[in-house]
Amino acid sequence: MTESITVSAILPATPQHIYDAWLSSDGHSDMTGAHANIHPGVGGTFTAWDGYIEGTTRKLIPNERIVQSWRTSEFPEDAPDSKLEIVLEEVKGKAKITLHHTNIPKGQGRMYKEGWTDHYFEPMKSYFRK
Repeated sequence: MTESITVSAILPATPQHIYDAWLSSDGHSDMTGAHANIHPGVGGTFTAWDGYIEGTTRKLIPNERIVQSWRTSEFPEDAPDSKLEIVLEEVKGKAKITLHHTNIPKGQGRMYKEGWTDHYFEPMKSYFRK
């Protein structure tokens, strides 16, 4: 059995700025405050948060959607990767980011829901305000 979560935030940026930063080693590192290594493009692998997160980019629609396989070092060894779908929309000169995170190992959904807010959305708000 798996869990699914959806979280969203309004950020002081354009969808393009978020899209570009998410898929860049330097941009991702700067916007989260933790090291990331991103190989951009469909099929590209990535790590984030100093290797805590890893995955592969599966689908890209420039400035609108990023789909990735995603897992952390806390996933059980035999658990399949989860799926992360990032949807970006322009809203009154800002960007709404919505994360649909599915196939999360049972019992971990709440932790990741809090993690997306605390370790991504909050630092991203500060980063994009600059």
